[in-house]
Parts: sequence; structure tokens; C-alpha cells
Amino acid sequence: MNVSSERSVSLWMATVREWRAQPLTTDERADVVVVGSGIAGLSTAYELCRQGQSVVVVDRGAIGRGMTARTSAHLASVLDDFYHKLIGIRGRDEARHYLDSQRAALDRVEQIQQSEEMDCDFRRLDGYLFAASDDHVSLLEREIDACHSLGFSEVAWDAMPGAEDGGEHRCLRFPNQGRFHPLKYIEGLIRCIERDGGRLYAETPIVSVEEKGSETIVRTQNGNEIRARAAVIATNSPINDWIAVHTKQAPYRTYVIAGRVPSGTVTDALYWDTLDPYHYVRLQPSGAEHDWLIVGGEDHKTGRANDQPERIARLTEWAKAHYPSMGDPEYSWSGQVMEPVDHLAYIGRNPGNENIFIVTGDSGEGLSNGVAGSLILRDLVLGRDNAWAGAYQPNRISISAAGEYISENLTMPANLAEHLTGGEMSSVDELKPGEGGLVRRGTAKLAAYRDDGGELHLRSATCTHAGCVVHWNGFERCWDCPCHGSHFSVDGEPLNAPAFKPLAVAQE
Repeated sequence: MNVSSERSVSLWMATVREWRAQPLTTDERADVVVVGSGIAGLSTAYELCRQGQSVVVVDRGAIGRGMTARTSAHLASVLDDFYHKLIGIRGRDEARHYLDSQRAALDRVEQIQQSEEMDCDFRRLDGYLFAASDDHVSLLEREIDACHSLGFSEVAWDAMPGAEDGGEHRCLRFPNQGRFHPLKYIEGLIRCIERDGGRLYAETPIVSVEEKGSETIVRTQNGNEIRARAAVIATNSPINDWIAVHTKQAPYRTYVIAGRVPSGTVTDALYWDTLDPYHYVRLQPSGAEHDWLIVGGEDHKTGRANDQPERIARLTEWAKAHYPSMGDPEYSWSGQVMEPVDHLAYIGRNPGNENIFIVTGDSGEGLSNGVAGSLILRDLVLGRDNAWAGAYQPNRISISAAGEYISENLTMPANLAEHLTGGEMSSVDELKPGEGGLVRRGTAKLAAYRDDGGELHLRSATCTHAGCVVHWNGFERCWDCPCHGSHFSVDGEPLNAPAFKPLAVAQE
């Protein structure tokens, strides 16, 4: 199982059937094994298959139903942390490499969907970054100057098209962005990978990844081994390290709603505002009578809030204020992004390894980063140079981002101290059906959940990755770890990396 087992269902999940794949039950050999079947993992598998490599893809749950199925699906070369800030932290050269890689990612998606004849609703369109208030116009001024200095000369001042709220929103227009249906595109990649000899296995949790001589050995929960020349770990947050990369990124929950708007009411484009956390908007075509308006925002650090109904309500209020033609949301869902401390993803060789590669730190650009990552990892796995690899290397240390590093890493010691505090309730008898919470029993802190039938589910509240205390997520009915982003089912089964072991059964 993976995050597809969490309670909410995205628009994407509701409109594309789950791809059926069998679990791995024997040992396997391949040139490359890819762990994780989202946009990053499957794009990498596709690129390597096209280069004649034998590839095995495994996922702990259903193929393509991880965080890629929970995105808002913007395809953009716009940086949500802003290019002027990136230049200040990483310098102009690396910012330019980032921009070039993101443009190449959009081009690659367009090429693949066209050449492979994928019906995935792909379209090139404009993106609009608009000031949330007059005070934010100066931010846009800094951003357009930064974009032009990087060669992104097409970025221009404009007025946001078709604003329904009557406001005159000064904004920046970013031409040649994109959108698609992510799971239709994923389905197309799967068909191509299988056509080219790739093997995909669902419901196959991985428990270890190691180098042994010239081989990389990936072991499954049921005892099988996959031996390969190289391994790519594309699991949202890497499962193969305890701490090396995890201290340099932080998990954030994001929220998305989708409601109907009459066709032609809202201009088909990508939209972002300048708030923090910011709002992001796009359309998904649905037929002659209506489109889906998709609105995201209300982000917070994973495990640090359990007020999701209020967040969905605020998101709906904001959406209807800006787009009055939108009906009540028919879909609402959440996802998780990994925020790197210096704004760029970690893509390349895992620190300390030669033939184990990772792709993580997607921030708000998970789709474009996943595709850019596939182009970088294709070259690195095949021993080729890649002009963008230096900007993304996982072993980098960004001194200029030290403040952000320290701030994000305060979560872990604060969380570990929770092992010494009381529970959220004095007794599990306080739990109503459908509720969860933390309770202390002697020296142990327990994760308690009462299902709709009244049965109590008790597990240790200690995350099996690094020992932090998990917190209840009432919206998804799962346990979230605030430290590094692991999720667990109500029965303690891991749903999202980096943890791969279940929460311990509580001792009676």
C-alpha cells in the first residue's frame, strides 16, 4: 500500500483507472532498478528503456498512485520560491542551469506525449504570477529583473486575464508553460516502458538498498532480491538513508480543491499569487459544458496541523472570491512536497554511493523536477556528463541557506521531546469513531485510532525511520511524521517514505 490508501481522492484518481501490476515474487536482474513509480521514477525508467537498458520498477503500492496522483499538475518553469531569491542563495550560473533544465523538462513532456501519441490533455499555455496586494508589486519587479538576467526574456508585465473578482491584478506573464492530466501521462509512460521490455511490480515494499562490489542489491519485504548495475530511488523522500539528505529538506502538506466552472468562463492558464503559503490555480478540460477549476494552497509543515476542514473551507472561500462562477468543490485532497533548504531539488548520486541515485526535494515543482531529474539521471547512470547535474547534486552544502537549514531542523529535537510529555487525551475511551490521537501508557506514547465500527487500533507512536513522534491526520485518517515526512495507515503500515517498517504493535 502507498498514499493511494489515504482517505481523500483527487480529481486525477477519480478519472483514470488504477493500473494493475503484480507484486514481485521471485529474484530479478536488470541493468537498473527504479524504486518508486511516480513521475520521477517512471520518466527515468522510460528514458533508460529508450537507451536499451533493462529496467525493473517497483513500488510499495499501486503503480503511479503515489504523490504524483495528488498534485495540482502544473507544468512550469516558474520557480515558486522565486528566481531572485535563488540567485541570492545559489548564484546566477546555477539558477540558469535550473531554468534550462525546467524548460527542457517541459519540452520533453511535449515531445514524448506527441511521439508516443498519448491522449493526456497536454497543452502549452501562459502562466501568471500576480501580486496578492499592492505591497507585493515590488516582489514582482525583483522577479522580472531576475528572470531577464537569466535569459528568460519572454517574461513580461501584464494584467491577469478574465479576473472574475473585479480586481485589476498586476502580474507577470510567463509564456510557454504547460498542463496535462498527470495520470493519463503516467499511464502512457507505463505502456511505453512495458513495450520496451521494462518490468513493473506493484505492492512490493523495499527494505534495503546497498552496493556490493559492482552490483546494487535491492531487497524486498518478502525476501526477494533485485540485482542491478545501478539503483534509482524515487520515493518522494528517499528510503535508503537515515539522515544524509533528510536534514536538508522538510515535508509540507498541501491541499487542493476542484469545482466546476462553465466552459470558457476562466482563461485556460496557470496562476499563482505571492502569498506565503501561496495559492495556485489551473483548469482541467472536461467537456463542452464545464471545466474543472483546480485551486491549491493552505500548505503547512507535515504533522503540524489537524485543522484540515478549516483549511479546505478557507481555500474554497478564496477560490469563490476570485472565481465566483465556481461551484462547490466536488473533490478535495492533500499531498506532500519536500522543501529543500536552498530551493533546488536533490538529484544525482546518493552521498557516499557510486551507483545509487536519488531524486527528491521536489518543492512546488514536482512534475517538472521529476522529468528534469529523469534527463539528469539517464545521463549519470549511463556515465555521461550532464550540464545541469551540478546544480542539483545531493551532497552540496549551501552556506547561504544556513539559516533555513537551522530553522527546519528545529523540528526534530522539539518532536523527540514529545516522548516525555503527556498524551492528547487521558484515555482512549475519549475517542469517538473515526478519531485518532496520542495517549500515554506508562513510559510509552501510543497512536490510538477508533474505526467507524468502534474497534480500537493501537500502535506505537514512534516513527520507524528516525524515532520521532507521529501525529494524527484526521483528513486522510493516517499518521504523519513531522520530521521527515513518513505516513502510516491506522494499522501502522508505511504509506510514504522514508519509513519502510510498520509502527510497532502496542504492548497490552
